[in-house]
Amino acid sequence: MLASSHSHMEIQGRRRTVRPKGPPDGGYGWFIVLSTFLVFGLTFGVIKSFGVFFVEIQHYFATTATASSWITSITVATIHFGAPVGSALSAYFSPRRVVIVGGLLSSVGMVAGSHAQNLLQLYITVGFLTGFGYALTWTPTVTMLGWYFEKRRPVANALASAGECILTFILNPSFQFLIDQYSWRGAMLILGALQLNLCLCGALLRPLDSYDPPKELKGEEKDLEMQFTNDRPESKQHLKTKIIRYVDYTLIANVRFMVYSMFGVFAALGFFAPSLFLVPYARSKGVEEYQAAALMSISAALDLLGRLLFGWVANLHLVETIHQLLVTVLMLGIVLLLCPLAATFTHLALFSAGYGLVFGATVSIHITVLAEVVGVEKLGSALGFFMLIRSSGGLLGPPLAGIFIDEMNDYSAGFLMAGVALIVSALFLLLLHHMNRKGKNKESDIPLENKTEKVEKCNSEYKKQEELLKQGV
Repeated sequence: MLASSHSHMEIQGRRRTVRPKGPPDGGYGWFIVLSTFLVFGLTFGVIKSFGVFFVEIQHYFATTATASSWITSITVATIHFGAPVGSALSAYFSPRRVVIVGGLLSSVGMVAGSHAQNLLQLYITVGFLTGFGYALTWTPTVTMLGWYFEKRRPVANALASAGECILTFILNPSFQFLIDQYSWRGAMLILGALQLNLCLCGALLRPLDSYDPPKELKGEEKDLEMQFTNDRPESKQHLKTKIIRYVDYTLIANVRFMVYSMFGVFAALGFFAPSLFLVPYARSKGVEEYQAAALMSISAALDLLGRLLFGWVANLHLVETIHQLLVTVLMLGIVLLLCPLAATFTHLALFSAGYGLVFGATVSIHITVLAEVVGVEKLGSALGFFMLIRSSGGLLGPPLAGIFIDEMNDYSAGFLMAGVALIVSALFLLLLHHMNRKGKNKESDIPLENKTEKVEKCNSEYKKQEELLKQGV
């Protein structure tokens, strides 16, 4: 008992003498940006480019738009469902190991999918296996990006997410070329090899030496802490604290977080359907296949511009980030509702440019808003839970759009559904904004004396806890 108390007092002494520094906002952080850039491109960039495969797979298996759309839908939903798992595993085993394993799973899923004999096998391989691999790569890298940047976080997020745009720009015509040369099976096999680059992204990840996520212990301190808690009846409480650190389920009780998650559900209904159906919609209007593939490249180029431009605007803090997000989501919904008016390649190119610009403006800041809602110390768990809750929208979005398309025999119906979903999602942002203003008004109404009393009370409680720890209680 005496030895364990002495060990714990030693830990407490180290905690008081060693003050962790803040995020570096640069340095090796730019390699983390590079890693996240490639992860965005090799995950969501591939998903956005899958519309080229969609047409070929639908024709090959002679199936409906709804049935074919489940491939992308399951992939997106699995990414969302697997996000908390990726967050927990990366906290336990390290982000580097988890991302490397995720890259291997993504590659195996695509290679196996290239040999699929029916849609069910594609659902399992490309949908579930590759989707889970994406979840293991995406969540840890985005979380680590949040640890490395604070003041420059909007710009870092915008630069990293630009990987999705640039690789979408490159992959769409490349996939069409590979399909023409080797069929969709050969193109998917080559894509499986390309996914192995996700393992290199994991190798670039390096934990911060000067800044630890809150409540983390390293090396000898962790061993001493484990020795102390194993000798004491409070070890179960320590285990509970450890679980919360990896997967903070207390976020479910955070009303503002849940409201923002509902925004994510309806936004996900409209996010993925347009990129999946844009190429088939253009082909149905008589647009040549390479021109149809070029539409997604146009969208990707303007998407990149939107991410960089509006990420920079967010970094200037001219307006509240949630205001900026609200405006861009509303604009995105309106642009999608206008899609049925486009019937020629020129009109579709203008639509693609407008859609890409506003889409980029939206996704460049939605993670920044999440960090503002929960705080950066809970970003890892919050990102995992946000993706999990949002998964219902990602799962149902493409098939729901496919049902409208099959019933109306018109691909434009899918864009109308996506536009309505995004406008509904903006209502939850309005509610969150109202809650933020109400909370600020309550804080401003508290007298200064009461705030001082609360601070003194917290300090008093902290001192009591410290004394109890010193006594080994």
